[in-house]
Amino acid sequence: MNDDADEIKEKILKLVADYHNSAYTRQPVNKIPTSAKVYDEKELINLVTASLEGWWTDGKWAMLFEKKLKEFLHVNFVIPVNSGSSANFLSIKALTSAKLGERRIRKGDEVITVAAGFPTTINPIMEVGAVPVFADVELGTYNAKAEEIEKAITPKTKAIILAHTLGNPFNLKKIKELCEAHNLWLVEDNCDALGSKYDGKCTGTFGDLATSSFYPAHHITTAEGGAVYTNSHLLSKIAKSIRDWGRDCWCLTGKDNTCGKRFGWHLGKLPLGYDHKFIYSEIGYNLKMTDLQAAIGVAQMDKLEGFIKKRKENFAYLYQKLSEFEDFFILPEATENSEPSWFGFPLTIKEGRTDRTKFLQHLNGKGVMTRLLFGGNITKQPYFIDYKIKYRQAGDLENTDIIMNNTFWVGIYPGLEKEHLDYVYGAFKEYLK
Repeated sequence: MNDDADEIKEKILKLVADYHNSAYTRQPVNKIPTSAKVYDEKELINLVTASLEGWWTDGKWAMLFEKKLKEFLHVNFVIPVNSGSSANFLSIKALTSAKLGERRIRKGDEVITVAAGFPTTINPIMEVGAVPVFADVELGTYNAKAEEIEKAITPKTKAIILAHTLGNPFNLKKIKELCEAHNLWLVEDNCDALGSKYDGKCTGTFGDLATSSFYPAHHITTAEGGAVYTNSHLLSKIAKSIRDWGRDCWCLTGKDNTCGKRFGWHLGKLPLGYDHKFIYSEIGYNLKMTDLQAAIGVAQMDKLEGFIKKRKENFAYLYQKLSEFEDFFILPEATENSEPSWFGFPLTIKEGRTDRTKFLQHLNGKGVMTRLLFGGNITKQPYFIDYKIKYRQAGDLENTDIIMNNTFWVGIYPGLEKEHLDYVYGAFKEYLK
């Protein structure tokens, strides 16, 4: 880059910062989203810088983002992808690899999960031809009952995939013990829980594989984006291959001949010397994160600790305020031995205390946005019925149905201050008193 280009770039980036500082507006006190992205001029500067560099696809920014996420989580391998949904799919797909021998997930095998969750925790199970097995959850923590998971295990079971619901860790000690005792894979859907801890360690570091989402609603954002992480070299290699079209080659994007024998391989029934960049050892896709996405994430990672602190503060403050209504609601409860980085503030209306639909209409009318606990009972969703999806139900899913009918959550994301939460409390009080 010549001196003139450097000078122009410097002017552009200063204008970007000036634009943000001029255009930024504070969240109105009477408009309370459940979640939203929080950023400043640094994300915009990184994004424009990456766009001016002209690389755009997976490159140096993705590598820097990967490094920062690895250091935060203390894991060996991070594989950035284009969404959290892709991350969940990639984690399950990796477990079908022939490289895993008898432990691989095959068509007809069972994978245990819960029905009270988000569809893309569950959908990858069906996509690989396995059968989802649904266990019930606890009210208050909204996580799987370990004893129900144990009852659900059969000789067909190959894996367990569970989300840390709304940032609240599931019982990792017991679930991990079950996986070890029965030789099962454990996948942690950590999409709502980045920064949560269990037994002093970050969630996402206990399972064989774990996933994150960086959609704008989540703890950090890259606009769209996600990641798979693991401490296993083999699983990392498989996941990277599937993410990169199924390539056997491990060259970085835009690089050639990292192995030193690009034209010296003899794999499958291909001729000796077939270009290694076009040899495919897995059934793969293109799920890579772009440098434009990653550039945003690099700036977000520098804010993550502050975001986590603010989420915890907001949760504690709102809990203290809404405890006044404990006759109406089951209040949220952190899992034993955990430190949640709460994604939202869940509440379950006690039987007969108030009508959820009318109450949520009141809150939304006051500008307090609400969300249900995602799919409620996923087996009741239209696509499960219309596509006649094969599944097995372990138990009666009693609490799952209560969640479907009576649970909702409100926001505590880092863009909210005490005055916003006081407004939420006021909207609750107006209706319930």
